[in-house]
Amino acid sequence: MLTTRRRAAAAVAMALTGALLTTSCGGSDSGSSDGTTLKLWHYEGPDSAMGVAWKEAIKEFEAQHPGVKVKFEEKGFEQIQKTAPMVLNSNDAPDLMEYNKGNATAGLLSKQGLLTDLTTEVTKHGWDKKINGGVRTISQYDTGGVMGSGKWYGVPDYAEYTMVFYNKDLFKKYGIAQPTTPAELTSAMDKFVAKGITPLANAGAEYVAQQYLYQLALSKADRSWVDSYELYQGRTDFHDAAWTYAATTFADWVKKGYIGKRSSGLKAEDAGVSFIQGKSPILFSGSWWYGRFKTENKFDWGTFLWPGSNLTLGSGGNIWVVPKGAKNKELAYDFIDITLSKKIQNLLGNQGGVPVAADPAAITDPQAKTLIGDFNTLSGKDGLAFYPDWPVAGFYDVLVSETQKLITGSESPDDYLSALQKAYDKGVPKT
Repeated sequence: MLTTRRRAAAAVAMALTGALLTTSCGGSDSGSSDGTTLKLWHYEGPDSAMGVAWKEAIKEFEAQHPGVKVKFEEKGFEQIQKTAPMVLNSNDAPDLMEYNKGNATAGLLSKQGLLTDLTTEVTKHGWDKKINGGVRTISQYDTGGVMGSGKWYGVPDYAEYTMVFYNKDLFKKYGIAQPTTPAELTSAMDKFVAKGITPLANAGAEYVAQQYLYQLALSKADRSWVDSYELYQGRTDFHDAAWTYAATTFADWVKKGYIGKRSSGLKAEDAGVSFIQGKSPILFSGSWWYGRFKTENKFDWGTFLWPGSNLTLGSGGNIWVVPKGAKNKELAYDFIDITLSKKIQNLLGNQGGVPVAADPAAITDPQAKTLIGDFNTLSGKDGLAFYPDWPVAGFYDVLVSETQKLITGSESPDDYLSALQKAYDKGVPKT
């Protein structure tokens, strides 16, 4: 998923641009193969749960490896996403890098031969004993770059999923109870509209809008539907009952004022800030916001899973990958192992992340317990349905542009679904 929790993206764009310019000139002074430097890239914000945990992991790594320094470079998510093939095929490749999971991203790089096969290391370190279910799915890719089976090319050490964040103070102010059914959710939004409040924080220019729509589809879908769409285990028909319900309901929500028409040009950051500032009572988004909301929200807030759905967007978190040309692979493996240690996993959990190998008794923060408890509920019923942009390369941009048209009313739900079908069919691997 193209999550934009990475608020540091714009700030670090120039750093990556500089690396690319060096690559284009055919030289690099980055990469030491003497085993004294681990070159690490990730794009987690410093105040996020992952950012805090990885900072501590760096300290732990250096303490366990006297004389070795971690050269950490914070990179922008979008820049890594768009330029990874070029960077990883150059002398500027890091030893270890956080990268997005899925067929269109890590799967594509594995297929291109740019990532190290980690299967032996996974067994050697016992990582496969800590990573299971839907979290494990995004770690392995077959020869065609399709996730779910084959060799291990990535290692996630946290999980993520979507939920409804809601402003308890605003709900209380207007006498609205927490919704537990789809009908109650609709009723709550009607009441906010009646008070002149647009209930849903939204962002049409990035992932938020398409995730609302995908969740609506998931509420009418099952596991086989997800496997057909994400893993090509059957034909995907964008005019089926689930997709049709999603597109027509989303368009109807815009007409009813649940979603603002002006949100078509907003970014994910805008949606998050709208919730933080108490302007929007509801935001449907991912656990990557949790740590920030704990820090910045000045009101009472809570979360709940999407009412009436057994499935929701989610998976293992972004994955550690080791570039094929990495110069210090053994150091990279050691760092991954540290991030999966109880110490770092427990820290991650208490900071508002969703750890994959924490000690439940060590998670003491009440909100963190709820976050992890809901994830365990989802995982226990095989409820993680991945993300809508994963199946084919370039589909994210199609989803953004087409969903914007639904928000502005410039495209009908039927035409919207036809456009998605065309782009999807063009990208699905031919068998």
